[in-house]
This record gives sequence, structure tokens and C-alpha cells, in this order.
Amino acid sequence: MFESRVSAGVLCVRSPDTRWLSTGFSGGYQRADAAYNCTVPEGFDRTDLSAYVAERRERAGFSEAGPAMLTGVDLRHARRARLDGVEVVATAGVSNPARLSMDDRRATAGSDSAGAPAEDADGDEPPRPGTVNLVVGTTRALEEGVLATLLATAVEAKTATLLAETGFTGTTSDAVVVGSDPSGEPAAFAGSATPVGRAARVCVRDAVRASLAARYGGEGGDAIPDSVAAAEYGVRSGGRATVSGIGE
Repeated sequence: MFESRVSAGVLCVRSPDTRWLSTGFSGGYQRADAAYNCTVPEGFDRTDLSAYVAERRERAGFSEAGPAMLTGVDLRHARRARLDGVEVVATAGVSNPARLSMDDRRATAGSDSAGAPAEDADGDEPPRPGTVNLVVGTTRALEEGVLATLLATAVEAKTATLLAETGFTGTTSDAVVVGSDPSGEPAAFAGSATPVGRAARVCVRDAVRASLAARYGGEGGDAIPDSVAAAEYGVRSGGRATVSGIGE
């Protein structure tokens, strides 16, 4: 399985010569010996993120480059889940929740005039790190397309868990890194009906729940926001798209 360590506010999940797929900054496919999740301080405003992560890795004693994510969650709240050759490490904080509005259930054919609610995101400002971040690893060998399926499977499980536990679909800065061992037994699929996908879904659910409980479960600590409006930061995606049949 993967070796996980925390040092100086940096989580390192290590497995030699792993094939990774990341949705974090400078994301995409990469072969590397480790992936990282870095806690950033309040008021963080660096934009040279690759240089910043390299500085943090060096300070933490991790020399190997690899995909990285940033989070506002202290790594003492990180939780790991393992099942059937799959491992997930989660950090979960919801100070910047995201919600997809389901209030307007009927799309308006031929019209896109509905306005957006006041809480909607505005412009292309970088997201504030609050974040639900996942590192998902499997000992099975997955080709690039299957690794992308595993990522989708993990995100689906994260969304389902957050909806059940918080009422939100995610945060404005969620990120996921998935990895597979190229030397392992090949798996042709990683959807929810496969052994890899089933184990990933269970591990994501249990790791996210445990991290939320660690972050918000203590007496006198923060509480999960009741709504986007009650959160320190957050967005609600509203409005209506133009919907039509194909060729109309």
C-alpha cells in the first residue's frame, strides 16, 4: 500500500513510480514517487504555487516532486481509509461550501434570461482554500482512461458523502489526486460496479466522514455551516441554461 507521512504541515503519500492524475493546480497525468497535500495559512495569497509547494516540501524534508494540492484544513484532521487494495487520505473543511440549486427544476427552452442569485461566484478569482481534498491510490495497474474513471468514481462518492453529512455538493476549491501502481495486476475498469470502484467509494465515504468529524466534532469548535449564506465563504450555482433538442 501507500506510505503516508505528515511533516511541517505537508502530507506526503508515497509509492514509487506511481501513475497519478490530479485535478489540482498544474494538474493532469504524471509519473512520480509521491503526491502531496499542503496546509496553507489564513490569508494565503501566493500565486507562484509550484514554487511555493517546492519550498514547503523542502522545509518538510520531502525531496521527491509530485502532484500537489492546497488546503486550509490542518492536517491533524486528515484521515485515511483502506480496503481491498485501495487507500484514500482525506482532508475535509467546508468554510467555503458550494451548492447547486435545485429550486428551479424546469429548464426554459429557448431562453437564458433567468438571473443568477446574489451568492453566485463572480469572475475568475482563485478559490479560497477551505477544501475537501482526496488522495486516492490503488495497488492495481490502471491505464490513463481507467484512472480518469477512478477519479470520477471518487468525486461521485465525495459528493454523495458531503450531501449526506453537510447538505453541500462540495466546496469552491475541492481537489482530487488518484494514483495507481503500474506494476500491479491490471484492472480494465474502475466504475462503481467494479472491485476497484467499490473499494474507492467506501474508502472515500469513510475517510471524508472521519475527517469532517475530526474537524467539526470537538466541543467548543467550529460547526458545519447550515447554509451557503451562513458560511464564511461560499457559492450557490443558480440560473437557467438554454435547453433544446439536438438539431433544434
